Amino acid sequence: MEDVRARFQQVYGQRPVGVWAAPGRVNLIGEHTDYNDGYVLPFALPHRTEVAAAPGPEWTVWSAHAAELVRFGEADLVPGRVSGWAGYVAGVVWALREAGWKVPGARLAITSDVPLGAGLSSSAALECAVLTALADLGDLDLPVADRPALAQRAENDYVGVPCGIMDQSAATLCRAGHALFLDCRSGEVEQVRFDATLLVIDTRAPHQLVSGEYAARRTACEQAAATLGVPALRDVSLADLDTALARLDDPLHRRRVRHVVTENQRVLDTVALLRAGSVREIGPLLSASHASMRDDYEITVPEVDLAAATAEAAGAYGARMTGGGFGGCVIALVDADAADPVAAAVTDAFAAQGFTAPAPFVAVPSAGAGPA
Repeated sequence: MEDVRARFQQVYGQRPVGVWAAPGRVNLIGEHTDYNDGYVLPFALPHRTEVAAAPGPEWTVWSAHAAELVRFGEADLVPGRVSGWAGYVAGVVWALREAGWKVPGARLAITSDVPLGAGLSSSAALECAVLTALADLGDLDLPVADRPALAQRAENDYVGVPCGIMDQSAATLCRAGHALFLDCRSGEVEQVRFDATLLVIDTRAPHQLVSGEYAARRTACEQAAATLGVPALRDVSLADLDTALARLDDPLHRRRVRHVVTENQRVLDTVALLRAGSVREIGPLLSASHASMRDDYEITVPEVDLAAATAEAAGAYGARMTGGGFGGCVIALVDADAADPVAAAVTDAFAAQGFTAPAPFVAVPSAGAGPA
């Protein structure tokens, strides 16, 4: 990753007063459960977005990825006014101001090694790095526990992506060596020790969450919950699932509900196994999650299905797509000495199908946002 301090000085002709960073994330299990008030289990990656910052008259932001300088002022702090990558930055300023915080003007420079379009939450890493920088730059007494919701509001209400709160929580709250067990209704968190080798396979099949597919699934879940008379699908237990499905006339709603309810239970079962130190035993839960995303939630694509199936055939204990879907990454639980052979098997399978070569790496649970 580029030296963000040097880039800041090159762009602005001055030194930054500090550098702040936030990580991308992998979701171990619990997909599309967060906006249903359910449970998730992400952990932070070592891949990070860094923000160098200094006070400025309004807000000026430069991105190494876009090689672009964008300026915006108070008049631009209207949802949708600033578009593209800079909208996530403007959205953070807007959300902080909407919550009553006096946000300092700032000059910002951004670099990142979080892969874009891979389902590793590059957008939340950007939001949370900027939020952390502005909070420290302005000496805002902003509790860490309140920051994920502000970053989520920036993405939901300014950028217009109806994401849940998982990504921003992971980017802010995760600890090294742990997965974050998050109850998305209560906000309660537990740091669960995760000491295992997790191979991440970036399939290079980019996903487009703003295209309407993500929003369509969220709407279907809300409609099904209304039909069932519950606040959210979190309130349907596994024991109640068959009864609930019988009350739904729409077969699409039945599939969506079945995924969310069973996925919530898989998160709880995974956490119980990790607490007991039974790491390998979570493998079948990962595989069941992938099947549910493929068949009931219908968010996988051929590249991720091939990667998951090939990883299991090559010796992984379990594998699943991670992230919002329609491309992105697959995670595979492997022994340390099996990571390279499994990665090679997936690469060979992609070549045989004529797919773009994947980019595998081993994930290490890392820390959340803070000074770099």
